[in-house]
Amino acid sequence: MSGVFHGLAARPQRPFGFSCALALALMASAVHAQPVPEVAQTDAEVDLPPDLAGEVPPLAPLEPAAPLTPPETIVPEAELATPLAPLDSVTVPEALAATNDPDLPDVRYRLETTGLEEIGLEGRFRDLSALLEGGRKAGSAAQVGARADVDVEMAENLLRSQGYYDAEVSAVVGPLPGEDGELLIALTATPGKRYTLGDIDITGLEPEPLAIARNALDLAPGAPIVADVIEAAEANVSLRLPEQGWPFTRVGARDIVLDDVDFTGDYTLPVDAGRKGRFGRIRLPGDAEADNVFDVEHIEILPRFEVGEIFDSRRVDDLRQALIATNLLQTVSVEPVATGEIDAEGIETVDLLVRQSRGPARNLAANAGYGTGEGVRLSGSWTHRNLFPPEGAVTGAVVAGTNEQSLRGQFLRSNAGQRDRAFQIGASVARQRFQAFSAETIQLNTNLSRVSTPIWQKRWTWSLGGELIASRESVFDPERDTEVLDRDRGTFFIAALPTQLGYDRSNSLLDPTRGFRITVRASPEAQKRASAGFDSYGRLLLEGSAYFPVMESLVLAGRARVGSIMGAARDEIAPSRRLYAGGGGSVRGFGFQELGPRGPDNRPLGGRSLTEFAFEARYRFGDFGVVPFIDAGRVGEDSTPSLSGMRYGVGIGARYYTNFGPMRIDVGTPLNRQPGESRVALYISIGQAF
Repeated sequence: MSGVFHGLAARPQRPFGFSCALALALMASAVHAQPVPEVAQTDAEVDLPPDLAGEVPPLAPLEPAAPLTPPETIVPEAELATPLAPLDSVTVPEALAATNDPDLPDVRYRLETTGLEEIGLEGRFRDLSALLEGGRKAGSAAQVGARADVDVEMAENLLRSQGYYDAEVSAVVGPLPGEDGELLIALTATPGKRYTLGDIDITGLEPEPLAIARNALDLAPGAPIVADVIEAAEANVSLRLPEQGWPFTRVGARDIVLDDVDFTGDYTLPVDAGRKGRFGRIRLPGDAEADNVFDVEHIEILPRFEVGEIFDSRRVDDLRQALIATNLLQTVSVEPVATGEIDAEGIETVDLLVRQSRGPARNLAANAGYGTGEGVRLSGSWTHRNLFPPEGAVTGAVVAGTNEQSLRGQFLRSNAGQRDRAFQIGASVARQRFQAFSAETIQLNTNLSRVSTPIWQKRWTWSLGGELIASRESVFDPERDTEVLDRDRGTFFIAALPTQLGYDRSNSLLDPTRGFRITVRASPEAQKRASAGFDSYGRLLLEGSAYFPVMESLVLAGRARVGSIMGAARDEIAPSRRLYAGGGGSVRGFGFQELGPRGPDNRPLGGRSLTEFAFEARYRFGDFGVVPFIDAGRVGEDSTPSLSGMRYGVGIGARYYTNFGPMRIDVGTPLNRQPGESRVALYISIGQAF
């Protein structure tokens, strides 16, 4: 015996009812029927033709029926005409107590299952069980029975979804011994024989798409008929064919013909691939021009494919992601559209229809942090992301901190003539009061860059820029009497050409758990001091970090950084351009910029070389985490990085993981603390330390 199934048992969610008896036995009245006399009939009488059977005698006339006597229960007509009694004279019977009355005791029960653990479905059943979801108590026995019905239905669906098509499940409810009235629900599953795949066939395809579909389906005869495995295989067919040239693929409804003798199921999947396609042009809907944020010319900057290339749905998704990354669209879709233009190879040109709706262009942002030596730092910004279309953003930002106050304005053109390329020009004024130096600075800067964003993390990033800086800073003069602790104020004019190149193979910008990153920064600079001549020097910084997941909840992370300034003596360089170590993004355990050489006033002098290492173990449990760490660093007066005289800081951190990245609190202390160094350093910010 065999049957045809157009589908599979879906993954059980919360099934409907399956009959599970929980009722009282009813007594039925016996009905006595008069015996029916048997009529004998011979073969001859049955086979006799009508014209040979003789005349049929006429029926006897019916006797007139005796008049019926009304039973006593029939209401006389006069009574029917009697008016009803008023409502206030009607006695309402006492209502039964509701089953959810809080004063009534709960019905408690226990669930025992048989037959599911042996086939590995006990855990999944208990995750979905209505009886267990109810907390093993109910308001009435009827409610217990209803939950048992649901669990029987769900268990049968679960078994069928795993290939047990002949499965039977039943539940029996009965009281347990004792005076507390607890019930026992005994649920018994009889899986039966598990069905496996027999013949596997894909219909409706030409040889080329058929080969792709077979590889994508990846089902083998003899494998159990498991619903989620088959659904995933069919979804893979729907995914792979559009990735390799067939944008209009449609997967039909499967047929599985079950054989209850061999316990196999022959599987057939109809697929319509449509015509193979090439990329055509970008289109916009003609009736929505007023709501379009971007015109066709700007959108054509974003695709990572050329017109005429074989269609690939991954490139279409990439274009949609690039449009989302602009943060200017509320909704966006990219749909393939057949044009009817077919070349000699039978391949059709497929245009892409981009539908877009305008999103908010303005936003406010704020950030806060704290670090020992830095103090409290609050920042806020206002941005209009499309003040100069397309994607010409203007930002105003302010920093109000214990040791730093600044005001900044910036113009940023995203996707400037090329995807992911940004042009920026800005100006800022700042006042800084750190232990290492104090400064009042005016700065103009510009750069052309390709950088990562939280939505689109890039493997290669780069930046080319220019800076003009005028700064009045405190300067330590080694020629002066060492008893004089006040530092002179000097004015510096600095021109710099900062460049940066990065390579990122990590899996996240704010919370990486695997991979590595490498970044190189170089900045040739020229400096004019008001009271002296020109100096020129070069700043170089190399940094790398790596992330290794030991287990799902534990990640080991490490960072190394070396830096050097070549071409000028330390004391000739403006204090704000020297190298420093210490702080939340450097060597934790030390205050901001406090690690390294110090002057007679015990204030940091900075240096021309830098060596740093950091190692931490990131243990996460749920939305929280604990991070023990050890950091090391050294700042030297010469330009060659060295491991001699390294200083160490140790500590522990806490993490709270949000949807935009972890919030970080780190507490550290320096080992072998020196005069002027913090006993304990605290850092609060967003994102991992590295």
